[in-house]
Amino acid sequence: MSTLHLLVLMLLLHSVCTHASSSLQQQEVADGDRRTLLAVKLELSDPMGWLNSWNSTSSDVCRWTGVTCSSRHPGRVASLDMSLRQLSGMISPAIGNLTFLRELSLESNMLAGEVPRTIGRLRRLRFLSLFNNSFLGEIPREICNCSNLFHLNLGVNQLEGEIPAGFGLLSQLQILFIHYNNLVGSIPPSFGNLTLLQTLDVLENRLVGSIPVSLSHLDHLTGFEVGRNNLSGTIPPLLFNKSSLQYFGVGSNKLHGSLPADAGANLPSLKKLLLTNNRLSGTIPSSLGNATMIQVLGLSRNRFQGRVAPEIGKLCPFQVQMGINQLQAEDEQGWEFFTLFTNCTHLQLIDLPLNRLGGVLPTSITNFSTQLQWLSIAANGISGVIPSGLGNLVNLSNLDMTENNLHGVIPEDIAELTNLQVLLLGDNQLSGNIPSSFGNLTQLQLFSLSNNRLNGHIPRSLGNLKNLPNLDLSSNLLTGFIPPEIFGLPLLTDFLLLSDNYLSGAIPPQIGSLKHVQTLNLSKNNLSGEIPATIGDCAALVFLGLADNSFTGSIPKSLGNLRGLTTLNLTRNALSGSIPQELGNITGLQELCLAHNSLSGMIPEVLENIRKLVQLDLSFNNLVGEVPSHGVFANMTGFSMVGNDGLCGGVQGLELPPCQDMSHKKRHHALLRVFLPIVGTIICITLLLFVLFLLKWKITPENTNTDSLVGLTYKYPRVSYHELFEATDGFALANLVGAGKYGSVYKGSLSLPAVRNAAVAVKVFALEQSGTSRSFLAECEALARVKHRNLINIITCCSSVDTRGNDFKALVFEFMPNYSLDRWLHQRTDEQQQKLNLIQLLNIAIDVADAIDYLHNYCWPSVIHCDLKPNNILLDSDWTAYVADFGLSKLIGESMNISGSYTGSSIGIRGTVGYVAPEYGAGGQISTAGDSYSFGITLLEMFTGRAPTDDMFREGLSLHLFAEMALPDKLTEIVDTVLLEVQPCELAAKDDKLLAYLASVVRVGISCSKHIPSERMSMKDTAIELHRIRYAVMEPSM
Repeated sequence: MSTLHLLVLMLLLHSVCTHASSSLQQQEVADGDRRTLLAVKLELSDPMGWLNSWNSTSSDVCRWTGVTCSSRHPGRVASLDMSLRQLSGMISPAIGNLTFLRELSLESNMLAGEVPRTIGRLRRLRFLSLFNNSFLGEIPREICNCSNLFHLNLGVNQLEGEIPAGFGLLSQLQILFIHYNNLVGSIPPSFGNLTLLQTLDVLENRLVGSIPVSLSHLDHLTGFEVGRNNLSGTIPPLLFNKSSLQYFGVGSNKLHGSLPADAGANLPSLKKLLLTNNRLSGTIPSSLGNATMIQVLGLSRNRFQGRVAPEIGKLCPFQVQMGINQLQAEDEQGWEFFTLFTNCTHLQLIDLPLNRLGGVLPTSITNFSTQLQWLSIAANGISGVIPSGLGNLVNLSNLDMTENNLHGVIPEDIAELTNLQVLLLGDNQLSGNIPSSFGNLTQLQLFSLSNNRLNGHIPRSLGNLKNLPNLDLSSNLLTGFIPPEIFGLPLLTDFLLLSDNYLSGAIPPQIGSLKHVQTLNLSKNNLSGEIPATIGDCAALVFLGLADNSFTGSIPKSLGNLRGLTTLNLTRNALSGSIPQELGNITGLQELCLAHNSLSGMIPEVLENIRKLVQLDLSFNNLVGEVPSHGVFANMTGFSMVGNDGLCGGVQGLELPPCQDMSHKKRHHALLRVFLPIVGTIICITLLLFVLFLLKWKITPENTNTDSLVGLTYKYPRVSYHELFEATDGFALANLVGAGKYGSVYKGSLSLPAVRNAAVAVKVFALEQSGTSRSFLAECEALARVKHRNLINIITCCSSVDTRGNDFKALVFEFMPNYSLDRWLHQRTDEQQQKLNLIQLLNIAIDVADAIDYLHNYCWPSVIHCDLKPNNILLDSDWTAYVADFGLSKLIGESMNISGSYTGSSIGIRGTVGYVAPEYGAGGQISTAGDSYSFGITLLEMFTGRAPTDDMFREGLSLHLFAEMALPDKLTEIVDTVLLEVQPCELAAKDDKLLAYLASVVRVGISCSKHIPSERMSMKDTAIELHRIRYAVMEPSM
C-alpha cells in the first residue's frame, strides 16, 4: 500500500509542477504583449487620454482601451483599434512583436513618420488600416509577408515611391486602398493575380504608364478607381465586361482611344462611371443605355463627338456630366436625348457646356424633374429663346446658359427660382429689361448678364441680393442712373462691372460703401458730374475704371487712400485741375491713365517714387512745367505725355525743350517782339498759297475711284491731308508708332463725330513702294466688307494729294493704347513692361481666333488675311485684341475650289517670314489654311516666348517642331517661364492643372501649324477648342 501511495503522490506532484510551468510561460508571453503596447504608447501623444488604461499597474491588457484578446490564445492581443483617437507621433517598431495580431486599425489620427517595416512580422494579420494620417516614406515591402491580409488601406497619407509588385502575392486580398498619396511608377501587372480582389483604389497619385491588361482577370471587382494620375494608353476593353462592377473611375488621366461599342452591354450593376478629363474620342456607345442602375454618368472633358444616342437619355442617373466635348445637335432629333432625360424623376445635375450643340433650345427644358439642382448648357451654339416655365424647377441652384445665341427677353418666372446661387446668362443676344423680380433671388452668389442687348434701367431691387460677391452687367444697352442700392450689397467683394453701357447721371456718394470690392469698372458710359470723394472709402479696390465718361471737376484727393490699387483709369473725361499729390500714396500702383482730360498744372514729382508704376498716360491734357526724370518717367515706352505743349525737360529721349529760368524767358519775350511780325507775314503768305492749292485740289479728279474706296467714303466721313497733317503734328517722328514695307503708322488726335476716342492711328501708305496702291485697295476692300468686335475699327480714310502735289493715301483707325502684341511678347533692352499671364494670353488668342473664324466662315466673299502675326494684333486699354493690317488680304468666294483655296493666280510669297505658310513659298495657292498656319505659329510664340525667327531655329528645327518635341513630358522646358511663376488669383487653386492647360494650348498651336495644309485645324475648330480651354481654366472649382 505504501508503494501505491508513493506512486500517486509522485504523479500528483508532477501534474502540479507541469501546470505551474505552463502558467508561468503564458504569463511571460502576455507580459511581452503588455510591454510591447507600453512601448507603442511611449511614441504617441494622447491629448484626449484615450490610452490612460495602458499603464504598468494594470496587468490585464485585454481590458485596455482598443485592445481585444484572442479567444484561442488567452492573454494574446488579437485586435488593436486606435482609430479616431486624435493621436499623434510615430508608430514604434515594437508593434511587430504582437505576433498574434489579426486586426490593426490606426485610421483618422495625426500619425507621422515611416510605416514600421516590422509590420511584416505579423503573419496572422488580416486587416490593416493606416487610412487618413500623415505617414511618410515608401510602402514597406515587408507588408507582402502578411500573406493572410484581405483588407489593406494605406489611403490619404504622404507615402512615396513605387507600389510594391509583391502586393500581387497577397492572394487573399479583397480590398486595397492606396489612394491620395504621392506614389510614382506604374500599376503593377501582378495585381492581375489578386483573383479575390473586389476593390482597387489608387486615386490621386502620380502613377504613369498604362492600365495593365491583366486587371481584366479580376472577375470579382465591384470598385475600380485609378483616376487623377498620369496614366496613358487605352482602357482595356475587357474591363467593361465585369457584371459585378459598381464603380468605374479612370478620370483625369491621359487615356485615349474610343469606347467599345458594347461598353455598357455587361454592366448591369454599374452605379458610377467616371471617364472625365481624358482624351477619349469617338461616339458615346448607345450600349451604355443598358447600364440601367447608373447614378453618375461622367463623360466630360474628353473628345467625344457626334450625336448623343437616345438610349443614353433613357437612363435615369442623379448626375449627367457631358461638358467640354464635341457633341452635336442640330435639330429636334439631335436633342432627343436631352428631352428623354426630363423623364428622370431624380435627376439632380445635367452639365453640357462647351460642346457643339446647336439648333433651337428645346422647350422640354422646362419639364425636368423638380429635383434638378444644376443645369448648364453654356458655350454651345444654341439659338432660340429661353422658354417660360423654368420657374417650375424649384430646387435649381445653378443655371448657366452663357456664350450661346439665345435671343428674346428673359422670362420673368426665373425669379421664382429662389434657391438659385448661380445665374449666368451672359454672352448671348438677350434683349428687353432686366426683370425687377430678380431681386427675389436672394441666394445668388454669381450673377452675370454681360454682353447682351438688355436695355432699360438697372432695377433697384438688385440691392436685395445680399449674398452676391460679384455682379456683371457690362456690355449691354442699359440706361438711366446707377441705383445707389447696388452699392449697399454687403458681400460684394470680387467685382462690380457696369462698363460699356449708356448709364447716365452722377455716381451716387453711396459708392463709398463698397469697402470690400476689388474690381470696379464703370467705363464707357455717359456718367457725368464730379467723382465723389467717398470713392476713397473703397479700401479694397485693386482696379478702378472710370474711363470714357463725362466726369467733370477735379480728381478726388481721397483716391490716395486706395493703397491697394494697381490700376486707375480716368481716361477720356472732362476732368480739370491739377493731378493730386495724394496719388503718390498708392505705392502699389502699376497703371495710371489720365489721358484726354483737361488737367492742368505740373506733373507731381511724387509719381516718380511709385516703384511699381510701369504704365503712365498723361497725354492730351494741359500740363505744364518740368517732366520728372526718374521712375516710370525714365521709361519712354511706359510713359506717354503727347498733347501737353507746356511740358519741358525730362529724359533726353522725350525730345522736349529744356526748361528755362526767368532771365531766359525775358530775353525770349524780347526776341518774340522782334520776330513775331516777320513770322506772321510768312504764315499769311503760306496760308494764301495753301488756299490756292486747295482750290486746285478740289477740281482735280481722284485718280482712284474703285468700288471699295467708294464704299469706304460712303460709310465714313472723309478727312483732308491738312487735317491729318495737323492731327499728327506734321507726321512728326515723335508720333511714329510703327513702320512697314507699305507705309508708316502715326499716333494723332482728331476730332470727328465718329470718333469716341480722340486718339487715332493714321496709316500713311508709301506710294513710291511697288505694290502699295494694291495694298491700299486690298485693305479698303476688306475693311468695307467686314465688321467684327475683334477687327480693327476704321474711322475714316483719305485719298488726296500732299503739299507737293504727290498722291497721298491714308487710313485712320482707333488708336490702341497697348500697341501691338509683339511689344508684350518680347522684352526690349530699354523696356521694363509687365508680362502677360495665362488668362490674358488666352483671351487674346480667343479674340484673334474669333476674328479669323469670322473672316473665313461668316463673310461673303470670305476674307483671307495672309499676314497674321503679333505685330498685326493690336491691344486696347482692356487688353482686348484686334486684328489689323489687311494690306495683303484676299477676298475669295465663287473662285474658291473645294479645298478652300483661291484659284486665282499666285503672286509670290504673301506674308512675313516665319509666319507665312510653307506652301506659299513654293508657289502654292492662297487658302484659309494659310491663316491657320500663321495663327498656329503666333499662338506658339505667345506661350513659348520665342519668335519663329529666333536664332535657335535653324538646321531643320522650327518653332512647330520645337513645341511638338516637348509634348508631353518636357513642356516646362519650352513654355515662357513667366507662365509658370506668376498667375492671376483665378488660377491660385488650380496650380496642379496649370501644365495641363498650357499643354492644351500648345497642342492647338501644333495642330494649326502642320506642314500639310489639309491636316491643319480649321479656324472654326480652333476657336471652339480655345473657348473650351478658357472655360476649363475659368470654371470655378467644385
